[in-house]
Amino acid sequence: QVQLAESGGGLVQPGGSLRLSCVASGSRFSLNVMGWYRQTPGKQRELVASITGGGSTTYADSVKGRFTISRDNAKNTVYLQMNSLKPDDTAVYYCKMTTMGGWVYWGQGTQVTVSS
Repeated sequence: QVQLAESGGGLVQPGGSLRLSCVASGSRFSLNVMGWYRQTPGKQRELVASITGGGSTTYADSVKGRFTISRDNAKNTVYLQMNSLKPDDTAVYYCKMTTMGGWVYWGQGTQVTVSS
């Protein structure tokens, strides 16, 4: 059974940094596309960043130059380093796994709040 567990969210002041982690179990992690999404009340969940098994990355325009996605296949973990955080980054952040067979799995989410 595939499980994704996010951690690292919290309250941070504008301009600060956080690093989110997502540990995956029950799948061949290194072959899967991993992504971070975020959602605020009343809005659709949106892509923040994704990374393929080969390390190719994609970013939303709103986070380019501030956020970095990375993965450690030996630890079955994907990270999202978030720098220069803004109040607009406040959201619940979700980890998503897409397998080579097209199956999609989501984590439970972790709250990120950017406020002074």
